[in-house]
Amino acid sequence: MIKVKIRKPISRKKYLLLAAAAFLTVFLVWSAVSSAGMVKEIFLPRPSSVLRYYLTAVSDGTLWENTKISIIRISLGFLMAVVLGIPVGILVGTFAKTEAAVRPLCEFIRYMPVPAFVPLIMVWIGIGESAKVAVIFIGTFFQLVLMVADDALSVPGDLINAGYTLGADTKQAVFRILIPAMMPRLMETLRMMIGWAWTYLVSAELVAADTGLGYTILKSQRFLKTDAIFGGILLIGLLGLVTDRIFALLNKKLFPWAKGGRQV
Repeated sequence: MIKVKIRKPISRKKYLLLAAAAFLTVFLVWSAVSSAGMVKEIFLPRPSSVLRYYLTAVSDGTLWENTKISIIRISLGFLMAVVLGIPVGILVGTFAKTEAAVRPLCEFIRYMPVPAFVPLIMVWIGIGESAKVAVIFIGTFFQLVLMVADDALSVPGDLINAGYTLGADTKQAVFRILIPAMMPRLMETLRMMIGWAWTYLVSAELVAADTGLGYTILKSQRFLKTDAIFGGILLIGLLGLVTDRIFALLNKKLFPWAKGGRQV
């Protein structure tokens, strides 16, 4: 019997090979199932059909335009959530009174389905770009506050008490001890939250959109163009993976001492 130790690290080469093998396996199964006619193409398009969709969308410029506008919407909504959510989260994770006032409310709101806010946002803000950005903001802000608060709470109390012993006041304890100590975990939190932001893209583009990847998927649904639906979904997944890798690389470069046993 082969014994495998829990969390035993593997080489970077082996990690990449296994990851590539997983993607290749999914692609081969998809190709085999669709090519063999086991599922009608209206439900599961062939990879070649999706590729033809990409070539057509690239040649007429719609793919670039839709991708650009979706990236802008994601970036604005996520940036607003970060600018507001990080300070609030730090306060929640630092001061008990702020935690009592904010955490229960955020925990309540985060379970509300984001698409349910779409009609209200259309009434409150309208149907312009601000409404689409607001959907992404709502979907990420409340989760971000709670996760940042947990990052702040993860800083050992002994570390903060040592600062007080050495003469630090509350402001110095927060800005010179707590925030620097939580930064590696905060970067991981942002990495996860950008993934949440991408998942809310389609919901955001329910708001009277006429451009964007989410809009393309919804429009293609009406005409049962599953090749375009798959193309949009795969592209969103690819863009999400790219942003995930960017945050992972930044975390690795900025905080090399915090790297654990897993590959990033």
